[in-house]
Parts: sequence; C-alpha cells; structure tokens
Amino acid sequence: QVQLVESGGGLVQAGGSLRLSCAASGRTFSINSMGWFRQAPGKEREFVAAIIGDSGSTYYADSVKGRFTISRDNAKNTVYLQMNSLKPEDTAVYYCAARPGQYGGAWREALYTYWGQGTQVTVSS
Repeated sequence: QVQLVESGGGLVQAGGSLRLSCAASGRTFSINSMGWFRQAPGKEREFVAAIIGDSGSTYYADSVKGRFTISRDNAKNTVYLQMNSLKPEDTAVYYCAARPGQYGGAWREALYTYWGQGTQVTVSS
C-alpha cells in the first residue's frame, strides 16, 4: 500500500501563490506517475496536472497551463504543485494521486490507484 498526505493548502487572495506538497510513504517503489486533481463545490473532480516518473514528462489542464507547475523530488518521495496567479475559480479541494503505470492518459482519474485525503485551497477575490 501507498499513503499520500497533502499539505500547503490555505486561503490566498487572487493573484497570489501557494505551493502544495504531497508526501508518499509505504510501497513507494511501486509508484510511477503522480498527479493532482481538484474538486470545487458542486462540481466533479477534475484533472489539474501530472508528472510521469520514467520520463519526467508533465501534463496540465488547459485552465492551469502557464500558472501551475508540477515537480517531483524522488529522494523525498514528494510531489509539489506550485500555483501562481491564483484565481477565485481555482478554489477547490486539491487531491494528490499516484499510480504504478505511465500509459493510458495522465488525466484519467480512474487510472490512479492511490489518493490523498485532500487539502483545501480558497482564493478570495
């Protein structure tokens, strides 16, 4: 099993920045890809960003391209999401996810095996 623990959420004004962290523990050697998803009130959970372990390739939702950056520190088994130029519509619970594979679509929620408990990000206008 793999455990994922997110941190770094909070309240920020529009235009501000936050950095989310997701620390993995347990059978971390089984993880290849890691990603971030978010769920706003009344909406379905949606893909935000992902990073593929073997290649380091990154993928982003169109809504966050140019503002968010995903990165990974393999030595610390931690993935980060740097969020800049935040907008009120970025308000959501952000979830970290991990999976053993790397193919099939980094944005596909169903492919992720492990999930964190989520961290709240609130952007005020």
